[in-house]
Amino acid sequence: MSMQFQGVMPATTTPFAEDGTIDHGFAARHAQWLIEHGATGIIALGSLGEGATLSRDEKLALCKTLVEAGRPTQTPVVAAISALSTEEAAALARGAQQVGCRGLMVLPPYVHKGPWAEIRAHFEAVIEATELPCMLYNNPIAYGTDLLPEQIAELAGAHERVVAVKESSGDLRRVTAVRALLGERLRLFAGLDDMAFEAGSIGADGWVAGLVNALPAESIAVFELARSPSAAHRAQAAAIYHWFLPLLRLDCVPDFVQRIKLVQAEVDMGNERVRAPRAPLSGSERERTLALVREHLGRRPAVPTAAEIRTMIAEVSA
Repeated sequence: MSMQFQGVMPATTTPFAEDGTIDHGFAARHAQWLIEHGATGIIALGSLGEGATLSRDEKLALCKTLVEAGRPTQTPVVAAISALSTEEAAALARGAQQVGCRGLMVLPPYVHKGPWAEIRAHFEAVIEATELPCMLYNNPIAYGTDLLPEQIAELAGAHERVVAVKESSGDLRRVTAVRALLGERLRLFAGLDDMAFEAGSIGADGWVAGLVNALPAESIAVFELARSPSAAHRAQAAAIYHWFLPLLRLDCVPDFVQRIKLVQAEVDMGNERVRAPRAPLSGSERERTLALVREHLGRRPAVPTAAEIRTMIAEVSA
């Protein structure tokens, strides 16, 4: 079954039980909760999902759990594909297809920062490993490899299965640069939480989001209203975004996993457990973050549901 890359797709956190194993029961409930709020897909195994700390067996077992969780609504699961070696990345891609994932988010190789010829060969090996549609992931801040618009166009021109790109350089000009080169050939996604409104306003098709793990209604309202043709809707999105932005910036710091899990715990949708070498926030840093989170949660704005937003936009587009 094919899938569409569009809308708000959570890059989900990986929940851990007290013994350090993956809590599959909670992972399923969390995914279903996100889908109920309007998530258009679930992206697993990314950096927010602590993918680098999971074994291949753990990754595939988690993907299988999420596929089953999304099956009643036919919500697709996308596996983030990252590894130290190209062989391991391709094997993980094949395994993700076997357990029912309907798309891949392809990262550059971990650690190795070689010339474009090597990076391109790595991407191509993963793209060609399955029949699944692929989203390219550009995050030079985290991975040290910058996938330039011209290189994205090169891969898209050579591979029909390249259908989307997640842009996390933080430079909004990259979104317009890819659009200028490829038109509507690729679906363009914001990849950082604190660029969601801006990206939606200039025509991004989707957002791979982080704080959505704790605040799905607000996340979907910001992005979808920002994309509306109505100036009133965009103003409504801007007002929600103004409230949301200090929390969204928790996604853009080195310990973003711990901070987003802390927000999940505060809304009673998760816990703070992370896998070593990470450790939960502690001391004054945790106190400052909690104060920020509680202050903003204490004045959460009323937001329309995903269904209401669809109706609102349909009415002004008619």
